[in-house]
Amino acid sequence: MSEAKKLTDQLSVQGQVRPDEIPALKAAGFRAIIVNRPDGEGADQPGFAEIARAAKDAGMEARYLPVETGKVSDADAERFGATFDELPKPVLAFCRSGTRSTTLWALSQAGRMPLPEILARAKAAGYDMSGVVRRIANGGQVPTDTAEMSHDIVIVGAGAGGIAAAASLVARARDLDIAIVDPADIHYYQPGWTLVGGGVFKPEETRKDMAALIPEGVKWIRAAVAAFEPDANAVILEGCRVLKYRKLIVAPGLKLDWAGIEGLEQTLGRNGVTSNYRYDLAPYTWELVRSLAGGTALFTQPPMPIKCAGAPQKAMYLSCYEWERRGTLKDTHVEFLNAGGVLFGVKEYVPPLMEYVKRYGIDLCFSHNLKKIDGPAKTAWFEKTDAEGNKTMVERRFDMIHVVPPQTAPDFVRVSPLANAAGWVDVDQATLRHVRYPDIYSLGDVMSAPNAKTAAAARKQAPVVAENLLRDLGRIAEPHKAIYDGYGSCPLTVERGKVVLAEFLYGGKRAPSFPKWFIDDLKPSRTAWLLKEKILPPVYWQAMLKGREPMAKPGHERADAV
Repeated sequence: MSEAKKLTDQLSVQGQVRPDEIPALKAAGFRAIIVNRPDGEGADQPGFAEIARAAKDAGMEARYLPVETGKVSDADAERFGATFDELPKPVLAFCRSGTRSTTLWALSQAGRMPLPEILARAKAAGYDMSGVVRRIANGGQVPTDTAEMSHDIVIVGAGAGGIAAAASLVARARDLDIAIVDPADIHYYQPGWTLVGGGVFKPEETRKDMAALIPEGVKWIRAAVAAFEPDANAVILEGCRVLKYRKLIVAPGLKLDWAGIEGLEQTLGRNGVTSNYRYDLAPYTWELVRSLAGGTALFTQPPMPIKCAGAPQKAMYLSCYEWERRGTLKDTHVEFLNAGGVLFGVKEYVPPLMEYVKRYGIDLCFSHNLKKIDGPAKTAWFEKTDAEGNKTMVERRFDMIHVVPPQTAPDFVRVSPLANAAGWVDVDQATLRHVRYPDIYSLGDVMSAPNAKTAAAARKQAPVVAENLLRDLGRIAEPHKAIYDGYGSCPLTVERGKVVLAEFLYGGKRAPSFPKWFIDDLKPSRTAWLLKEKILPPVYWQAMLKGREPMAKPGHERADAV
């Protein structure tokens, strides 16, 4: 639990609060909570409904005033001030780190409290509000002609793509001036959550402290990004601070839109509603699988693009295998309700997957998009689209449902000049350079290239971005641009102990890495399972995030294509 930091005698702020921490806040004297963090912003974040339930149980009031990172408006600050005035005191406000809540307070005090006092109180609590004070003094605008910080290379996001890119850069030139921007304290190995939900991994095996992973010599700026000003080569940080760059790499991942399904946030983690797409919910998946002795189990998949398109059915296969092992599968009706029209996007892998669909007796329901869920009533509603495009709502009852939420680019990317019409960072799919801003590159889930959004893809993309950026700066002599070929990989866990190892390039072209005698990618393989369980996690932690690039060296454009 992060520490509450006092701004005034009646208001304190802090980072993310968890439901089980609320009794301690009550014991500390707080009578009300203001939640400024929008639901679905982080992979390990409880929703407001969970916070509100815990607050009610503790005899506290809770209010939801969500503000997107970097989008704190004067109107937001007025609502914050009004809500604070209404609530019993003292009040605790929180967001991801406390910065947004402090910003709302600072703006709400404009005209009430002298600017030096606002600055001093925030500083004493550990928050730099100099940019906010400058915004107040400048009539609401954030000037970018001056900057608090400047670095040659700025990387936004310290997930798989961001840290891998930083490590690949440092491996090639150790004297670079690099800063990586991310407010998170914890880094997650998200591919491992499928195995947490399948009872193979413990959740703690999939997380490490962020500080231990930032490459040596790289400055870590623990802040959220508010906006991009690419014409000024500037990034605006939360708190209205300005960060300048020569080259920018954008890799903040994507946003899980839990609110995109009506009623979902209110029932996640209870009533048989779970998801392996959240760190704290994957163990609940395994709990449900072990406790289900028959009934109806639903597994959903939203419209593309999503993070790891195979993950929804991986959860299903591992669950079915456990029920088969326990002898309860015959009493369990399993449905896969997929908003898309095919089981898997690379046609060669569909036949081996269909063998398991038949073995487990799974009903496939294509063109079914989850729209609403009522947890206590154990009922879900799907929008079904027929061949002519007509849409109808269909109802399903369930005893267990594994939900995959719709996914979008983060809000601060989606509304920025960097985004294409769909909201993703608009890059050349071969070089990963921005199509309009030559000083900007992007990789990972946030960028627009039509590849699968997987950690395996980011592992191949990081060296491409590193080489091309250093080539721009004249730091390497390579005459030809590095090229990303769209590589992605999806180890489909069809049963405990066997994996169908799907590997592919742009256009859904199958691209196995291993000889057939070692791993036949069109058949379930014990060797591929060992790769998934035993080999890939250390490759991630000790190679990909350390600038080591086994089987990831980039190709280059042909001389006759220059």
